[in-house]
Parts: sequence; C-alpha cells; structure tokens
Amino acid sequence: MVPGPPRRRRPDARPEPVSGILPGVLKDVGLGATSDADRLLRAWDQALGEPFSRHCRPEGLRDGVVLARVRDSAWMQRLQLEKPRILERLAESLEAPPRDIRLRLGP
Repeated sequence: MVPGPPRRRRPDARPEPVSGILPGVLKDVGLGATSDADRLLRAWDQALGEPFSRHCRPEGLRDGVVLARVRDSAWMQRLQLEKPRILERLAESLEAPPRDIRLRLGP
C-alpha cells in the first residue's frame, strides 16, 4: 500500500488519543484477538492474585472459555474451587468476560 499525501489537521481539531484508535486499527489488520488475549493476560494475574497466578497460566480464549494450564493436581483442585471468584473478578476487568475456565494439567 502506497501512502498518500500527508493530511493536514484542521486548526480547531484535537488530536485523538492512541488508546481510542488502537483497538480499531488492530482489528482492521487482524490482530483484534491478540489484543483480547493481551487484556486477558493482564486481567488474569489480578483476578487470580498471588500465589495462584504463579501456578496457573492462561493459554487462550475460545468461545468465551479461558483455557488454562495448571502446575499440578493440588493447584487444579484449589483453582476449581476458586473459579466463581476468578470469573467474577475477570468480569470486573474485561469488556467481554469469559463464561467459564477450563483447566488442564501441564508445565
């Protein structure tokens, strides 16, 4: 794509913040899901809190379900019990909160 001539800004126009433009640009270039994944990663650590976040990492989001890997079965059981609290905290942080969390064992 060849760039056109530079656009002149109207003297009375205010610059738009990057935060207002970036989500649309990412979606236009096909990176909207990447942006969603990034927001999920940031919200995940806050939603789980310490020490849970050290033992469980999200791997992705599919059809409203967070896919996450848990270090061992003891942490998996603890996280299963905490799922309602985690989902509630994610709902507070994300525009489109997940409806469930699916956990599996792994490093």
